Amino acid sequence: MTSARPPLAVVVKGWPRLSETFIAQELVALEATGHAFEIWSLRHPTDIKRHPLHARLQAPVNYLPEYLYEEPERVWRARAKAQQLPGYAEAYRIWRTDLRRDLTPNRIRRFGQACVLAAEMPDAVLGLYAHFLHTPSSVARYAAIMRGLPWSFSAHAKDIWTSPDWEIKEKLSAAHHGAAFGATCTGFGARHLQDMADTPDRVDLVYHGLDLARFPAPPERQPRQPQDPVRFMSVGRLVEKKGFDRLLAALALLPAGLDWHWTHIGGGGLGDLLQGIAEDTGIADRITWRGACDQPEVIEAMRRSDLFVLPSRVAADGDRDGLPNVLMEAASQALPILSSPVSAIPEFITHGTHGLLSADTPEALAETLLYAVRHPQSLAEMAQAALTRLRTDFGMDPGIAQLSQRLNAMLQGN
Repeated sequence: MTSARPPLAVVVKGWPRLSETFIAQELVALEATGHAFEIWSLRHPTDIKRHPLHARLQAPVNYLPEYLYEEPERVWRARAKAQQLPGYAEAYRIWRTDLRRDLTPNRIRRFGQACVLAAEMPDAVLGLYAHFLHTPSSVARYAAIMRGLPWSFSAHAKDIWTSPDWEIKEKLSAAHHGAAFGATCTGFGARHLQDMADTPDRVDLVYHGLDLARFPAPPERQPRQPQDPVRFMSVGRLVEKKGFDRLLAALALLPAGLDWHWTHIGGGGLGDLLQGIAEDTGIADRITWRGACDQPEVIEAMRRSDLFVLPSRVAADGDRDGLPNVLMEAASQALPILSSPVSAIPEFITHGTHGLLSADTPEALAETLLYAVRHPQSLAEMAQAALTRLRTDFGMDPGIAQLSQRLNAMLQGN
């Protein structure tokens, strides 16, 4: 159910994004529970394809100026209107304090976008909800202060681990116009944020879970015969924290007589570098780089593969995964999983029970890949255990109910 005058404004970094299926899943589910909202996106879409989920969302989508100089009249008109709002002076004071500690064009852009958001949101809006604790939450916070409204956020991975402590603490402090509540998708991240909040109950653990109704039943997997090639696959952006450079080095260490093929799905800035590594190590002809794919294409590839590999690690700037949804998607298709014990991944995968967790060195990864190849029956049993765990403990509905309750309380002023 939607309304012409929705009471909630949802702020996202970009809409739609193929790599952020968890956001689309959540918003579609919130609509199904009766929440009416508009989406306010800081950026225009860059992906050509869309997931079927995106087509199910009924909410109107608005785009803020991605760069202030591109829409100067809109920005100046909005700022003039924002300056008349009761909380503008306080928002400006807080932003200036933030700017002294983060003197960047991005920080200036956030305030300009917040002025547009505060000026253009319908009068009926009673609260804001931002996906990601860094830039979207800053825009939501400044706009909320201008309008005298509560705001809230959902935090995920990079936004937690690469944001400065001072900013996180103030976004979690009532004295600094912090969030009414925050949700985050891992116990690992929740404990970190609760330690930084003025009161721990300001932060909830809300697993994304998986809407299993959107996925086909797992295929009847036939045991791989010794002469069959091993089909590895990965889904993830080509960025440092996904560990694909280490995986390429590990693949190059596999025995020459092993017949294998690796398929990668996803975009990202390291594509040319990683493809160059594959060429240099002589394994390029065993690799298919499929680029960005929609979810039906991802699931079809999972159904044809023998092992899902995601060697996540902590990047040099502290960025790391939370609990990647692609692990749950692989589990939904009874596809055995090889990942790493980083961040919240062990909250879903127990090594030797639901899959394999490897250190991210090439040698350790190669050894674990070989174990998976040589023990197909054990891996099949682990895949079934992961599917059972997914169905039992990581369904979507409990998290949506918890988040809905929090949003309703915020909108009602409780």
